[in-house]
Amino acid sequence: MKSTFFTFILLLPICLSCQQKPTEKITIATAANMQFAMKALTEAFKEYHQIDCELIISSSGKLTAQIKEGAPYDVFVGANMKYPEAIFQSGLAAHSPRIYAKGKLVLWTMDEEIEVSLDILSFPEIDHIALANPKTAPYGIAAMDVLNHYQLIDQVKEKLVYGESIAQTNQFITSKAAKIGFTAMSVVLSPEMKGKGKWLEIDPSTYRSIDQGVVLLKKEGKDIKDAQLFYDFLFSSEAHKILNDYGYLVE
Repeated sequence: MKSTFFTFILLLPICLSCQQKPTEKITIATAANMQFAMKALTEAFKEYHQIDCELIISSSGKLTAQIKEGAPYDVFVGANMKYPEAIFQSGLAAHSPRIYAKGKLVLWTMDEEIEVSLDILSFPEIDHIALANPKTAPYGIAAMDVLNHYQLIDQVKEKLVYGESIAQTNQFITSKAAKIGFTAMSVVLSPEMKGKGKWLEIDPSTYRSIDQGVVLLKKEGKDIKDAQLFYDFLFSSEAHKILNDYGYLVE
C-alpha cells in the first residue's frame, strides 16, 4: 500500500501538466521578467492552436546554462540578446535569435510611507535595495547602469541585495525584506501585482536597451513545428497587444 501511495504522488505533477498528448505540449524556457506576460501569451496561443505550453522560469543566465547542459526545452525566451545569441553560437538553435520586445525598468516599493525616487536610495531609512543578480539577469545589469549613471553606487553598494532572478527580487520587495528595489515594468502591470505598492518608471536613457530575444531550439529526432508556431506567434499582432499591455515596447 505504501509504495502505491508514493507512486501516485510522484506521477501526479506529470499528469496535471499533460492535459493533451505529450507531442502536443511545448516547453518554453522563460526569463523571469516575462513570467506574467508569458502566462497571458501562452493562454492566447492555446486558444488559437490547442497546444499546451509548459513554462520553466528562471534567470536568462541560468536557463542558458541548462540548455547547454541538455535541458529538453523547445523555445528560449530571454531577457536580452546576449544569452539567446550564446545558444545560437553554440549550435543549439534552429536559427539566429530575434528581438521580440524591449523591456522597461522600474523602482518599486511596498512601503506606503516611501515616496519613490532615486534620491531616496541613499537615505539611512532605506536599509536594503533589491535587484536581480547582474551576473545572470539583464534587468540586474540595467539596475546597475542606473546606479552608476546617477553616481549612487558608492553610497548604496552595502545596501544591495541580489535575487537570482527578477522573480526572487520581486519576493524581496513584496515581502518587504527589501524596502525598495528594481524590477521589470511587466511585473507591476501584471494582474497579479497591479495596484500593489508604488513604483517609478526609470528613464530608459540611463540604462542600456533591454532588447529581449527569443530563439527556437534544435530538437534532434523531434518535430519542432509546434514550437515554430509559438515562435511565430510571438511576432503576431495579438502577441504584440499583450506585450504592450505589460509595458513592453514592440516594433
